Amino acid sequence: MAAPAACTRFSDNYELKEELGKGAFSVVRRCVQKSTGLEFAAKIINTKKLSARDFQKLEREARICRKLQHPNIVRLHDSIQEENFHYLVFDLVTGGELFEDIVAREFYSEADASHCIQQILESVNHCHQNGVVHRDLKPENLLLASKQKGAAVKLADFGLAIEVQGEQQAWFGFAGTPGYLSPEVLKKEPYGKPVDIWACGVILYILLVGYPPFWDEDQHRLYAQIKAGAYDYPSPEWDTVTPEAKNLINQMLTVNPSKRITASEALKHPWICQRERVASVVHRQETVDCLKKFNARRKLKGAILTTMLATRNFSSRSIITKKSDGSQVKESTDSSTTLEDDDVKDKLNKAGVDRSSTVIAKEPEEIRILCPNKTCSQLSTNSYGSARKQEIIKMTEQLIEAINTGDYEAYTKICDPHLTAFEPEALGNLVEGMDFHKFYFDNVLGKNCKAVNTTILNPHVHLLGEDAACIAYVRLTQYMDKQGQAHTQQSEETRVWHKRDNKWQNVHFHRSGVTGSSPFTFAHK
Repeated sequence: MAAPAACTRFSDNYELKEELGKGAFSVVRRCVQKSTGLEFAAKIINTKKLSARDFQKLEREARICRKLQHPNIVRLHDSIQEENFHYLVFDLVTGGELFEDIVAREFYSEADASHCIQQILESVNHCHQNGVVHRDLKPENLLLASKQKGAAVKLADFGLAIEVQGEQQAWFGFAGTPGYLSPEVLKKEPYGKPVDIWACGVILYILLVGYPPFWDEDQHRLYAQIKAGAYDYPSPEWDTVTPEAKNLINQMLTVNPSKRITASEALKHPWICQRERVASVVHRQETVDCLKKFNARRKLKGAILTTMLATRNFSSRSIITKKSDGSQVKESTDSSTTLEDDDVKDKLNKAGVDRSSTVIAKEPEEIRILCPNKTCSQLSTNSYGSARKQEIIKMTEQLIEAINTGDYEAYTKICDPHLTAFEPEALGNLVEGMDFHKFYFDNVLGKNCKAVNTTILNPHVHLLGEDAACIAYVRLTQYMDKQGQAHTQQSEETRVWHKRDNKWQNVHFHRSGVTGSSPFTFAHK
């Protein structure tokens, strides 16, 4: 007698539960296996929206995940293809991000950092032994299996992972996350497994002091730092870190990939395998404090990250998506904005980017739209043709016009009452509500100038669903002071918009430090 046909439909085997997260082409939902009652996380990809290239990446991600079976890697249990949807069934990891767990601990030492990086290296070593390069190691992809104390660290999100033969070095495309990119990727040189070790070095540095080794608000200067391997160990925070820990970081952050330590070698480093004897067990409160700020900025920028990835491919978020968890301080060097350009090297000049970002996304062809009012924009007729994108640009112009004229009433109508913001005037702190901004309307804006003109350069609008959008742009502000002197200032801004009751409101913004000569801060908000 013939064996009964195997179930091929997802609903035959699993019952879907609540949503855990959402991406451009996918949604992650908790599901329960009907035959066992076990819980999993189902990543549901809408294949109708995928290009042929995206579909190949989906197959690659599933193929890679199937062959990785390790306690420190989120495991793929099932892959089901239906007519319009592809279901990837993964471990349901419930412990959240490793970095979030660390700041909630009562005690955290160098030895704890050693144990964390050991688990990460174990997962990377397993990948490399199986011919897989992850290419996107970063805090957002380091999760904990459960909320229990001592839960295993799990490496997630293999959407950018590639397969290599042995120690093959080749150009696989520009991919990764800015703060964690290796010198060889930035130099567009052949690369392979060592790119993951470089990222581990960046992660270990953060684990020890709570901030990254490479940082600059300017993307080009950031990349120059990385290519030169220009990092240091400033006092006083590094004075209490053991020489062995610094030695391991130095071997990981070696610019020449052929001289960089391997995962298997790193696991044999005394600071890892003899941590009881070598690593300090003194509580690192300063590290925890810095890491809290690092995490807060990443989490707050989650909405911005999501909208900026609106044109990304299907696999650009973690397979177990964290709600609104996301990114660091600045879009241009955002620690969590994932980039990918899989074109071969002879097509690099094309500069197309699957996982969009303000970093290497192709600049649109621009035309200047002259406006009779004080706010002008350079827009692309190709990139910003949709009515809703034009609507977001118009709302942004109205908001800036209210700032230019010092019209607080108009400003409050456009902004959410619980508006959150990161801006230089707040000294690195997250500000919520309108009181902080009202001070500048009452005392600075519109009172120190004769005339103001604002130009929005290179606006990038990203839509997320019907009621959320993000706009990133460079803002030039020209004004005449009371002495008749002309000034120009520049800042980079990102604003998140949310539609409530059929009305767009600004719910969050991030603004860089102002550049340009100025006797006072004018370009506030």
